[in-house]
Amino acid sequence: MNCRIMSTTASPVIIIPARMAASRLPGKPLADIGGKPMICHVWDRAREADIAPVWVATDDERIAAAIRDAGGEAVLTRADHQSGSDRTFEAVSLIDPDGAYDLVLNLQGDLPELDPAIPARLFRTATRSGAELSTLVTPASAEEAAREQVVKAVVSWDGAPDGDGEGDIGRALYFSRAMVPHGDAPRWHHIGVYGWRRDALARFVSLPPAPLEIAERLEQLRALEAGMRIAVASIDKAPAGVDTAEDLAATRARLATPAGS
Repeated sequence: MNCRIMSTTASPVIIIPARMAASRLPGKPLADIGGKPMICHVWDRAREADIAPVWVATDDERIAAAIRDAGGEAVLTRADHQSGSDRTFEAVSLIDPDGAYDLVLNLQGDLPELDPAIPARLFRTATRSGAELSTLVTPASAEEAAREQVVKAVVSWDGAPDGDGEGDIGRALYFSRAMVPHGDAPRWHHIGVYGWRRDALARFVSLPPAPLEIAERLEQLRALEAGMRIAVASIDKAPAGVDTAEDLAATRARLATPAGS
């Protein structure tokens, strides 16, 4: 049975986890892009969605200072977190100990070209579905589907996803680095942004890593193995992430080029 569409009210907050010790590109949150640290680009884009307060959760005072200098809010978290979900949960617990925020939108700190429509779509999906966890996908090309670095989502849809407007909401059946599903079927590129019901996030971070999560190196499989429902909506394309020096150079080139030129 696919996700039942239900409208719910929510009090959301956006959390962007960012750490200095990225293995392939150390210090990348502060990498200069057009005269501004990368994390500030992400914060700007999230704020432009105009749907919730935006906080950066970090283990480094330099990242926090960059956000505060830009006029934003940052919270210092422990340095030993194993995932962005763990850091996100600590952050929301620190900034909102009384539980006023009941929907936590977890974005990624390495998406300086984030379309503000993405957190907005994530918010609509979370509130319409009422699922414990919500996320987004985009159609995967044949080249993307073959790459291990691109995470694929297997989704059961109630109808044909349109990538626009409200669209259809489906249910995630599985996530993999392999080319799934097998055969002549659409393949979906998973976009690593999450809309957590706060109680579901609290439960998730209390669970040990699950066997499939360890095998695939994908923490969202812990949620599926724990029986959580993951709602899925589609968008037209994935935002370009920055994982390597080559990605950073390409992003700098794109953001230095005026739109439409």
